[in-house]
Amino acid sequence: LNPLLQNFWMAIHPPVLFVGFAAAAVPFAFAISGLWKKLFTQWVPLALPWVLFSSVALGAGIMLGGYWAYGVLGWGGWWGWDPVENSSLIPWIVSVILLHTMIVQKKTGKFIRTNFSLAVASFTLVIYSTFLTRSGILGDASVHSFVDPGTLAYSLLILWLGTVAFIGGRLIQRRWKELEPPAQDEKLFNRQSFIGIAALVMGLSALVIFFGTSLPIVSKTTVEPAFYDSSNLPLAIAMCLLLGFSLLLRWDASPLKDFLNRLRLPLGVSLAGTAALYFFGVQNWSMVLLACASLFAFIVNLDRGYRTIIERPRYVGGAVAHIGLALLFLGIIGSGGYGNKQTASLVQGEARDVLGYQVTYKGSAPTDDGKTKFIIKAEREGQTITLEPVMFQSSYNNSIMRNPDYVSFLTRDFYIEPVSVEHGEEAHEHDFFKLEKGVQTKIGEMQVRFVRFDMGAHGNEQMMTGGGMNIGAVLEVKRSSKTEQVVAVTTYGEGKQPEPKTVMLKDGKIGFQLVNMNIDMETKKSTVDVLVIGLHEETDAAPAREMLIVEASVKPFMNLVWIGTVFALGGLFIAMLTSKKETGSLSIVPSNGKSKKKMQRVGETQIQEQHEALEEVKP
Repeated sequence: LNPLLQNFWMAIHPPVLFVGFAAAAVPFAFAISGLWKKLFTQWVPLALPWVLFSSVALGAGIMLGGYWAYGVLGWGGWWGWDPVENSSLIPWIVSVILLHTMIVQKKTGKFIRTNFSLAVASFTLVIYSTFLTRSGILGDASVHSFVDPGTLAYSLLILWLGTVAFIGGRLIQRRWKELEPPAQDEKLFNRQSFIGIAALVMGLSALVIFFGTSLPIVSKTTVEPAFYDSSNLPLAIAMCLLLGFSLLLRWDASPLKDFLNRLRLPLGVSLAGTAALYFFGVQNWSMVLLACASLFAFIVNLDRGYRTIIERPRYVGGAVAHIGLALLFLGIIGSGGYGNKQTASLVQGEARDVLGYQVTYKGSAPTDDGKTKFIIKAEREGQTITLEPVMFQSSYNNSIMRNPDYVSFLTRDFYIEPVSVEHGEEAHEHDFFKLEKGVQTKIGEMQVRFVRFDMGAHGNEQMMTGGGMNIGAVLEVKRSSKTEQVVAVTTYGEGKQPEPKTVMLKDGKIGFQLVNMNIDMETKKSTVDVLVIGLHEETDAAPAREMLIVEASVKPFMNLVWIGTVFALGGLFIAMLTSKKETGSLSIVPSNGKSKKKMQRVGETQIQEQHEALEEVKP
């Protein structure tokens, strides 16, 4: 097994994910039986606990994978918009939509057709996710996809996917006219209407992700993560606002004056909080709007959760889940939009300032399982922490593997990944610099400017023979009155470590290597990290010391991502227990001649109980 997968979180991530997949079959089965037996309302109370259970398990499985990626892979992120990751996210979004529309149906009788369609769609998307992963069709677009499993498995997956979609779609089509909801006064300014609009917004998000995930099947084009970020950002803002607005409205028509009175306090607090965030550095307007919407949803649900705990504590799950979602978005803003990264060379025993920390490399030591850990001390404001990232030669694919280490504080994570170790004289002759495109940087007696990337003039022949892809950074170097241009080239091969090549200036004394590159999709600014060779000459005869090259990063409010996830899933779990208690159990109705009568009786009883239990919590 790949050593990166030999981890506790990865051991439990797939089984939990698959439990969520399997549980989605139960609401689908109830929906099919409801369509078959013409029990268009009675199936909802029976299926709701299973929708909640599937949402909890699938959401937990997804986030366990994210937690593993953050702590093991070393890229500093927990979600990369990989097609296989997305294929699990889409049915989770659909199941959450189904959860909300089911509650509306139990309360008002609306969304009958919608709920049948969503129950069929959620399980169909589960099978589609299995197909994308297991068929190997995304082998060139995803790091998670299996290789081609053969014709039999591929054909079975296609057959199963088509069968489920056809049966569900055909039954809905046949019952469409009978599924018309009871006639009611159409009032738009109420809770059910706003929940419906929020469900539509979430559905648009699922469609956007579905499009990007499925595109490699019909085209050689793949979608960049920036596409998902930019297209989902306005949807996330709208969803948070609707989440807050809907809870300020009543199920029946709400007078505008009453709504505005309820809106005043949470909106004022959220605007004040947004102003504070702007003062502390959140000044990108898209992030400002998302922060304001998230704070608004947080305040509204915090107030509602408090009132619910006092009056009906069993029903606090929804408020807790919504609070978690708001915290998750705030964590994404901080860690994703305002983190800092720096490549640093740490000479053993010498302190260096790295992102506000005084960082000292103390040396290396073997781990219990034969790997090498690098002991790093970091000090800030009188507090000293020890980090022990790991790097080792793996026999699995004969390559260098790295495990980062990080420490979490209340407002930030400090994260370090080892890159390489230099020995001997190299430790005194090398230094790293970050160059921004078009900006001159003073390096020793030189002025160095990163001009552009060069991907055409270097190694096309090598690319065609499978040797990897060469990327060059064109550097303009000024010394005294002389200017010369050099191209530092690095080879990137699949499954291999990058291989930088040293390019020397004409005098042969100073050289450059391209060790890292970054393109900010939001600002469109490009940067490269270059290793300068020969910059410092030996000043004494002291023996050379070992030097560790690391990538360090600071991620503000990363803890809000994990805390928000725990709250969101915990709220869904509380709601599941409440729903299970009202329904009686999570057992499935027996398949015998009495099943229709039992389903009718249980459904009618539970609908009455739910109407009584889900009454408005009076403000």
